[in-house]
Amino acid sequence: MSTTDETPTGIDAPVGADQATRDIAEVAAVEVIVTAAVHLMSAAAVKCGLAEGDDADELKDLDEARKLITALAALVVASSPDLGNEHARSLRDGLRSLQLAFREASVIPDAPGDGPGEKYTGSVV
Repeated sequence: MSTTDETPTGIDAPVGADQATRDIAEVAAVEVIVTAAVHLMSAAAVKCGLAEGDDADELKDLDEARKLITALAALVVASSPDLGNEHARSLRDGLRSLQLAFREASVIPDAPGDGPGEKYTGSVV
């Protein structure tokens, strides 16, 4: 039994790749966007030191958190018109909470408008 399928481009793909492609095709774009945003939020929360447990402070990395929050802000702002009010509002609220948590965790505060993602969202302070 072969472990690969021949794709139209001639590149071998793992068996089941066609099924995975069909599965992805059935997922609404809003669901994909929201899922990506939730992953970014979760990772940013951990990097801001908001993880549960005794090692939360060890996991804190504000440089990484800044990158994740900025990417999240770009995604939320760009996709909000297509997400609908309910999804967009929830994502904006989560984003703002992360931006404020980042400011609280920072030893040297950013100027208003210079925090992570604020070039997309405007200042959160």
